Amino acid sequence: MTTKFETGLTYARELDQQDDLKQMREHFYIQPGEIYMDGNSLGLSSKEAEAALLRMMEVWKKEGIKIWNVEDGKYYHYSNKLAALTAPLIHADAGEIAIAGSTTANIHQCISTFYQPTTEKYKILVDDLNFPTDRYAVDSQVRLKGLDPSEAVKVVASEDGKTLSAEKIIAAMTPDVALILLPAVLYRSAQILDMKKITTAARKRGIYIGWDLCHAIGAIEMNFTELQADFAVWCTYKYLGGGPGSIAGLYINKKHFAKMPGMTGWFGNKDETQFQLKHTFEPAPDASGWQVGTPSLFSMAPLEGALQIFAQVGMPAIRKKSLQITAYLMYLIDEKLQAYGYGVGNPRENEARGGHVCLEHDEAYRISLALKDKGVIPDFREPNVIRLAPIAFYTSYEEVYRVVEILEEIFVEKTFLEYSDKRGLVV
Repeated sequence: MTTKFETGLTYARELDQQDDLKQMREHFYIQPGEIYMDGNSLGLSSKEAEAALLRMMEVWKKEGIKIWNVEDGKYYHYSNKLAALTAPLIHADAGEIAIAGSTTANIHQCISTFYQPTTEKYKILVDDLNFPTDRYAVDSQVRLKGLDPSEAVKVVASEDGKTLSAEKIIAAMTPDVALILLPAVLYRSAQILDMKKITTAARKRGIYIGWDLCHAIGAIEMNFTELQADFAVWCTYKYLGGGPGSIAGLYINKKHFAKMPGMTGWFGNKDETQFQLKHTFEPAPDASGWQVGTPSLFSMAPLEGALQIFAQVGMPAIRKKSLQITAYLMYLIDEKLQAYGYGVGNPRENEARGGHVCLEHDEAYRISLALKDKGVIPDFREPNVIRLAPIAFYTSYEEVYRVVEILEEIFVEKTFLEYSDKRGLVV
């Protein structure tokens, strides 16, 4: 992997010529005059995703209710097909994966399954940097058990407001902790937690542990067969490119297949008796049993197409380019932007950072608005972070060079001063 970069445009173009994934750009709808740096929030549409959705539309138009039986029941068991495509991304068995619901609904599902508090063991361990929806779900599940979140939710605080210490997390695994929910990659700072160290410590203490993979899946390599966590959840619209609000996913370790899902619904019933329409739930014998309602096919179809690209390229090649191009971005920030108050707020080590760069500046919000008007699409996170995600499939090194050039221009020309610092609805 290249570690000695250069600052010139010619060098950026040389990197593009050497890029093993450069042809993948042709698979995505990249808008003229726009540099898209927000694939960590919503991935761009691929042509494969579009084609899969249109195929679904044609099947519905032709078959109507018969859609459930065509292609050997493909769409009736669509979760299984998508699980098979997803499994290599986290190195798990396909049967341990269900493609269903939303991230938040799946957090509720998993916590309601594994959180059975007792007088002695009743706390859920979380952190203070995770995306808020995780905490909302945790607090909700605690209240449903008749407990007070202020007493039953144990929060591991960050020491610097950016990163979390594995040692502090492990030290917080006291005998009263029943369950742990943590992010694999922090959404703001892109820190990768030491999943293996933390999961091993939880297992030794008899604590259920689950991981939020929203900013990890499709961005970093993971091995859940080796990890042996109890559960995991993720969305599919970020790095996976499943589309706005696309279907989510969950992982249930096969050792828990005998458990009754915390929230049951008819699509989690085993095939053999599902249409006998009994009033007694009989769960499917794998992660499919954690499905609840009828699958949203139009939410799932684009994901099928998007996952085919991952199957074609493979996570090792994706991660290799991601590390290279984010390292190049950080190098240019250091070399060209530090004088203007810009800094890198994410970990630098390859094993400790995810797929985006955390660019910090006191005027980050107004700079982010100026970037958008200049054709660069980032996102802003409070209090001072511009997240920049060069995606392995479709971001070029020349685009990264241009982004840094524009960031310099915005500060030198003070164009950010033309914008209000009043926050918009979606930032």
